[in-house]
Amino acid sequence: MKKKMPSAFGDFGKSQLPRRRFLTRLAILTGSITSALSLFPVIKGKALLNIPLSDQNEAIRESMVEYPCVTGKMKAFLAIPNNESKFPAVIVIHENRGLVPHIKEVTRRMAKEGFLSLAPDALSPVGGTPEDISNVGELFAKLDSNKTTQNFVSAVAYLKTYPNSSGKVGCTGFCWGGAMTNQVAVNCEDLDAAVPYYGRQPEPDDVKKIKAPVLAHYAENDERINAGIAAFEEALKAAGKEYQIFIYPGTGHGFNNDTNPGRYHPEAAKLAWDRTIDFFREKLV
Repeated sequence: MKKKMPSAFGDFGKSQLPRRRFLTRLAILTGSITSALSLFPVIKGKALLNIPLSDQNEAIRESMVEYPCVTGKMKAFLAIPNNESKFPAVIVIHENRGLVPHIKEVTRRMAKEGFLSLAPDALSPVGGTPEDISNVGELFAKLDSNKTTQNFVSAVAYLKTYPNSSGKVGCTGFCWGGAMTNQVAVNCEDLDAAVPYYGRQPEPDDVKKIKAPVLAHYAENDERINAGIAAFEEALKAAGKEYQIFIYPGTGHGFNNDTNPGRYHPEAAKLAWDRTIDFFREKLV
């Protein structure tokens, strides 16, 4: 027991071990749940006193989850502010590289801003995002575009009724995920806010289906994507939709991705992020 207990303390104190699992482990070590419950307040205090301050202030808890969708089940990375409140929710949609560590980190950042954050893996129907993404384009080519859109629409329904959700759901995404964010806005009348980053725009005739307010971010030097901005804005105006469009000077496609030094633009990324968080707080809180 002496050898095992410090590990249990450390895992719990560093928010690596959920409370229920920790109590189960403690009950095994002490011989009964009654003993575990009596020791828990003492152990919790000691654990928190013996870990670095940065770990004591860990703001979120995270896990991989699955939710039902039209192709079966979608794998997703979930990050939640670390208390018992209900939170507005945000779907974070990855680029055309899949659910990579960068997108998980963006999802964590969103949770630390106070949102229940979910990053679905679009490649779930074909086995999920692999560790080696050098040939990931071949997996994207196997996806059915309509079913993929509906799989992300299903994420809205999942978050609407999630126990820690307030019922308000927004969506943001980058590159491929920006285009998918637009498609979720077109195909889901229950979406409450949409923030596409440098994503291909929906067909002008589909814009009238959008119910959610839109905040769209674009790079100045992104000719292929930017070719659709004028028609998109004209359709938004004609349909009387609420929208904002920002184009960031001196930036290229992917300017938010801080794992790509050739594209990352820290000043533009921060400004776009701040605008995104302000927008979600206005529309979802």
